[in-house]
Amino acid sequence: MLRSFIFIVTFCLSLYAAQAQPEIQKKIQRQLIMTENNQTITIEAGTFEFTSSLSMEGKNQITIKGQGIDKTILSFKNQTEGAEGLKISNCQNIIIENLTIQDTKGDCIKTMEVKGITFRNVKAEWTGEPSEKNGAYGLYPVMCENVLIEGCIAIGASDAGIYVGQSKYIVVKNSKAYHNVAGIEIENSIDAEVYDNEAYENTGGILVFDLPDLVQKRGGNVRVYNNHIHHNNFPNFAPKGNIVGKVPAGTGVLILATNEVEVYKNKILYNNSIGTGIISYYMTENPIQDSLYYPYPTKIYIHDNEYQRDEVKFIGKGRMGLLFKYKLKYGKQVPDIVYDGIVDEKKQNAQICIKNNSNATFGNIDAGNDFKNNNQDLTPYDCEIAIGQDKERE
Repeated sequence: MLRSFIFIVTFCLSLYAAQAQPEIQKKIQRQLIMTENNQTITIEAGTFEFTSSLSMEGKNQITIKGQGIDKTILSFKNQTEGAEGLKISNCQNIIIENLTIQDTKGDCIKTMEVKGITFRNVKAEWTGEPSEKNGAYGLYPVMCENVLIEGCIAIGASDAGIYVGQSKYIVVKNSKAYHNVAGIEIENSIDAEVYDNEAYENTGGILVFDLPDLVQKRGGNVRVYNNHIHHNNFPNFAPKGNIVGKVPAGTGVLILATNEVEVYKNKILYNNSIGTGIISYYMTENPIQDSLYYPYPTKIYIHDNEYQRDEVKFIGKGRMGLLFKYKLKYGKQVPDIVYDGIVDEKKQNAQICIKNNSNATFGNIDAGNDFKNNNQDLTPYDCEIAIGQDKERE
């Protein structure tokens, strides 16, 4: 009799929860639409299931607040409408904090054209095995200004866990990213500080990229420092055709075709392909059709980092892996810092400076000359360069 009673109560509670979920979705979406400026939307503790995207547009001074990571969970595992979990656009001074978003069809949280966006103590994750079917981005501010990401966690993104694109005035700090293709990525963005983060067990730990065919053309003035970037040897699971699909497993930091980047005082450990790579867009072997795009890295300063790798062969697959195996023949002695050596013939001085790195080896692979003169002579790059956010940009 007691067992029957417990079963009936449990069944009724489950039925009530199933019926309540659509009402919760309607309630939160209604709040996102109807809330006046300068208000806080509070979401209670619990796991709430959603079948369609949530969105907010045209608001100012709004805080969306849960009760804590893994205490307030918004699950989109059964999402049938929309791509993002939460999409925020054309807003000012928005704070998202103390909650978890899971298993979205596309990006977990996308903010677009927001001036003043804070992600604080937010987890974005896909809970199953890492898969190309996972959404591309966990936290995804794009075309935003004054971006702050702090105390966040990103897991399982098929592109980048924490991604900031075509944005200005950015801070990413005290966050963790693991089991993503790219842990943290700064792309076509200006004035970024990335520090005190841990990026581990991704395909690539931290990427700083400039790509063609985007509205904001040339990023730069990016500092990456005091991060722990380690064991990023996870197999690449990006969908076919994605640019990050070319990132070799075993990449710590990769700088691609961008300007004014300083990487310093990081622990870049046990990334068993490339500790730090400095490459032009030509290494992707993708065609360039954007006439305003500049495909070379310039003003790059790598200094005072600590390096260590296992004594193994380059673990990345694809063309890059074959390159290291057959063309360069490094064997187990793959350099910690790799420069592709491709320079703009009109501007021979790319200003690549590499100095005072602990336990680091270097290789210029001379990719622009069919790797004929690849060498490990650091002397031409033993220099210093001033990179500062208070400098007037060109």
